[in-house]
Amino acid sequence: MSEPGITSDTDASETRYAVVSCDVLPEVFIKVMEVKRLLACGDEKSSASACKRADISRSAFYKYRDSVFTYEEKLKGRTVSLYAILRDTPGVLSSVLACLHRCSANVLTLNQSVPIDGAAAVTVTVKLSGRPMDGASLRKEVCGVEGVVEVRLISEE
Repeated sequence: MSEPGITSDTDASETRYAVVSCDVLPEVFIKVMEVKRLLACGDEKSSASACKRADISRSAFYKYRDSVFTYEEKLKGRTVSLYAILRDTPGVLSSVLACLHRCSANVLTLNQSVPIDGAAAVTVTVKLSGRPMDGASLRKEVCGVEGVVEVRLISEE
């Protein structure tokens, strides 16, 4: 018998998620998350050594690694790309980066063109973490920086 609003027949192309307490998960899932943490933090250099340290087989890790996430890991996965036109004035790009830092945005890529006619195009891709924020809100924050002429939201995942 299923819960109201939850169906047992799902579209194969639709990915569904559930938040479940770690207390009720099989131990293998907890160990997969531990291996992923060890690798991400650099505590272990290879999946083989991380699996050995977490006491899990590599085959179990590879079987579940793309399906098991911590709540924070899934929440922090928001990536936003912005395109901006900045005045060719000293410190403008630095001010934009400071604004991104205040918004808890981690810069993944940054490309700046050579300034032409007193302005430079900048494309920046960030990963949002910390306080809840979406691409539109981030765009608005960057628009408020002195020396920023224009900001467009390119993508948000």
